[in-house]
Amino acid sequence: MRILMINGGPHKGNTWRLTEEAKKMLRSFDQTIVFQEAHLSDIDLPFCTGCSNCFRKGHKTCPHNKIVQPLMDLIEQSDAVVFSVPCFQGHLPGILKNFTDHMAFMLHRPRYFTKKALVISTTGGVSASSTTKALAATLSGWGFNQCYQLPVAAFSWNAYEPTKKDLKKTHDIVKRFYLDVNSGKMHVPSIGVLIPFNLFQAMCAGNKGETDYPTEDNRFWPKYLGMRYAPGIPMTPAKKLLGWFIYLIGKKLTKTMVVTYKK
Repeated sequence: MRILMINGGPHKGNTWRLTEEAKKMLRSFDQTIVFQEAHLSDIDLPFCTGCSNCFRKGHKTCPHNKIVQPLMDLIEQSDAVVFSVPCFQGHLPGILKNFTDHMAFMLHRPRYFTKKALVISTTGGVSASSTTKALAATLSGWGFNQCYQLPVAAFSWNAYEPTKKDLKKTHDIVKRFYLDVNSGKMHVPSIGVLIPFNLFQAMCAGNKGETDYPTEDNRFWPKYLGMRYAPGIPMTPAKKLLGWFIYLIGKKLTKTMVVTYKK
């Protein structure tokens, strides 16, 4: 099993301290796990410029692709990802938000369908939960099959020592995360995930503005034509039916809407 640990903070503070405890627990469950670490503070990623190249021409045309692509590849090569996410004013740190901005094209063209994630966040007071929820919602848009959340109130400023209660909570959630990854089980996607998958597929399949407004979306979705979600991911009959309904809505929308990122 390969697990990638991404430090989404500008330094190794309280949240990274708890993340290291989670790593020890994972190793105690399975000593064969291969860990890799990526620290966003080390990659010097410039701010996303909002140029829309990733949407219009593909993410490899991003002016910062040489920096972003290696991290995307590490995620692809991993079975699961642990995100260490300090709480900055109830949300993601700017350094991590900038990375997710560079990956925003995946909300239109998801890919990490078999990956699972654990999102860890600590806070000096409140809002660790809103931080983990924010990233978990983003990851489901990227295609992640399951996201576990570990929000903890550290009540400390860079001098955090996990309490017995915190360690028990961490152990319980980390064990659930490990067992799920180790099982190889894929979970049925939520309604919130099915909506964009089927909507964008339908709108791009029937997009009559391809000549005037070419986008990478229009080249991405044909490979999923007729599928209500990605291959290998289980779907209940009800979810398949819902997917078809959303797809039909998207087809209807193509008569009045064109998918474009024209600047």
